[in-house]
Amino acid sequence: MSRGLFVVFEGIDGCGKSTQARRVARDRDARFVFEPGDTPVGIDLRRWILDAATPMTPATEALLLLADRAHHVHSVIEPALASGRSVVADRFYASTLAYQGYGRGVDLDELRAATDLAIGDCRPDLTVLIDLAPNLALEREARDESDRFEIADARFHDRVRQGYLELAGEDVDGWFVVDGAPSVREVAAVIDQRLAELPW
Repeated sequence: MSRGLFVVFEGIDGCGKSTQARRVARDRDARFVFEPGDTPVGIDLRRWILDAATPMTPATEALLLLADRAHHVHSVIEPALASGRSVVADRFYASTLAYQGYGRGVDLDELRAATDLAIGDCRPDLTVLIDLAPNLALEREARDESDRFEIADARFHDRVRQGYLELAGEDVDGWFVVDGAPSVREVAAVIDQRLAELPW
């Protein structure tokens, strides 16, 4: 039995990645997954991670996200891929590099090493980055004042966006950058054209 495809959608909050990830999974009969919080263990971790009222260092934030990811890979993603089912994810390891590395200032080399421990050989076949300026994302989606990431200042979100673009530039074959400014339908058409090249 051949291994399933693993496609990940990334981008800043409000860019439209969740909408596109769910659509792609539905249209291709793939398993939709998300991070953080897609397992019973992850539900508790997600509550702690996102709660703006809970003080947390950037390193603690990163390690909790990595714990969620390690459990997610082991209990959900890898079993699905091994069974031949394709998986479409709303966020994966690049989110931690972008948000906690570029955004919070956690050492990128240390994050990459910890990521290797968390996910092993589980790597996306393609990462779709929906790129959108933070001010446009904010116009589309009101910020949740209880979410520690959504209430971060504009400079933080600018660093995250630039981090994503740097990561994409380091692996042009493994990433596909899409302009998130057009309509949902227009963005979907661009994404589908690229996904049609994959062996679903």
